[in-house]
Amino acid sequence: MSDNRKEQERAELHRVIWNIANDLRGSVDGWDFKQYVLGMLFYRYISENLTAYLNKRMAEAGIDSVDYTEMGDEEAEIAREEILPIKGFFILPSELFANVCRRAALDENLNETLERTFKHIEQSAVGTDSEDNFKGLFDDLDVNSKKLGDTVAKRNDKLVKLLYGVRDMNLGNYQDNTIDAFGDAYEFLMGMYASNAGKSGGEYYTPQEVSELLARITTVGKTSVNKVYDPACGSGSLLLKFAKILGTENVREGFFGQEINITTYNLCRINMFLHDVGYDKFDIAFGDTLTEPQHWDDEPFEAIVSNPPYSIKWDGEDNATLINDPRFAPAGVLAPKSKADLAFILHSLSWLATDGAAAIVCFPGVMYRGGKEKKIRKYLIDNNYVDCTIQLPDNLFFGTTIATCIMVLKKSKKDNTVLFIDASSECVKVTNSNKLTAANSAKILDAFIRHEDAEYFAKVVTTADIEAQDYNLSVSTYVEQEDTREVVDIRELNRQIEEIVAREAVLRAEIDRIIAEIEG
Repeated sequence: MSDNRKEQERAELHRVIWNIANDLRGSVDGWDFKQYVLGMLFYRYISENLTAYLNKRMAEAGIDSVDYTEMGDEEAEIAREEILPIKGFFILPSELFANVCRRAALDENLNETLERTFKHIEQSAVGTDSEDNFKGLFDDLDVNSKKLGDTVAKRNDKLVKLLYGVRDMNLGNYQDNTIDAFGDAYEFLMGMYASNAGKSGGEYYTPQEVSELLARITTVGKTSVNKVYDPACGSGSLLLKFAKILGTENVREGFFGQEINITTYNLCRINMFLHDVGYDKFDIAFGDTLTEPQHWDDEPFEAIVSNPPYSIKWDGEDNATLINDPRFAPAGVLAPKSKADLAFILHSLSWLATDGAAAIVCFPGVMYRGGKEKKIRKYLIDNNYVDCTIQLPDNLFFGTTIATCIMVLKKSKKDNTVLFIDASSECVKVTNSNKLTAANSAKILDAFIRHEDAEYFAKVVTTADIEAQDYNLSVSTYVEQEDTREVVDIRELNRQIEEIVAREAVLRAEIDRIIAEIEG
């Protein structure tokens, strides 16, 4: 498909999403609305995915005149046991998105129909390997919420519009491999609400350009990795960049992450499905990564990426068990209770494979603050774990104008140096925020790969020199800023001033003479 046609299809998809937003505006606020659309999008996706799979299987068996959407429930039930280990879920024909949608306008109990259908889909996975990946996925799509209307009739009217809106999205069909349209719809919704909803939406969303840069940094020189991990995975956008860059099949053992917010945790699992990552290829856990990490049996990870929350509170020294936790104990000190940033760094380092790389977005203060944070930086530098520090432009992320940094960690470095990259000017202004372009990202990645000095942009510094700078890891400490001030020749400036003063004296004398003539 040509890029031009792809862009046209994408623009059309975005237009339809906006139309749904306009239909529901006033009844559901932005953040909740997004969950309704994504939940319904997910319902359509798994319905069409299952239908396409079963139709193909029947065609291969010589039954190509039958469409699964037109089968009776009893006849379809026979396939349940065979399909569950493959797909991880099962949907009866009467409960498929297309059939519920077809009857929706005439269904006075549409809310009950949808509630029952969602429950059946979730129950189909109970007792199977996919149970954890389906549990609670429809929780945020509350078909009985008063936000949709104060009567059942009004709520059902909104649900019909929602169903029709998602039905009208041009998402291609599975045989044409245009499934990424589902993922694109997801990304558009996330970006739309991150930019409009401020922190309520933006704290869960990392701009795609930054996500891609992180993924490329951790996969330099590789065409595949064993598994990827994000300890604060949000909606999963960072993890899914590996599927785009390497191909899902080249993340051999799958995608792993943990998320503390229940709504975002559900969105992340939905996002995996919408990007065609099978239930057996991802493991997203719910809970606090720092105090209740859920992937002890899965570490180490070859690639780790994350944009953890900046300077949040955590248990720290109030939890007596943490100082002996193998993730934090080697540093000999815990991150401050009011600033968990370096706890995420130590957690990621601990679970990083010997031949792997971690790229973590950091609040700038962790690079220079004293106290416990300085002691942790000392541990990182003395053990030669920091590979690179990148200063990003300000105003790059939704919900904050702060100029963040990227810290790259490795356990097997070639030498005792750290590369510092000043990418603070690598952006273009878009409305009120800044954005990394493909050229900006390419320049940063090229400097990272070269690992050599570049005037006013990159500097290779020995760990001994960093120690001499009191373990300061701020890029500005090491990369000289270009002086863009204009050079002024003082002698020439004085000569010009003298000329102006002399010319002014001549003009005054001339004016005095003219006035004298007029008065005379």
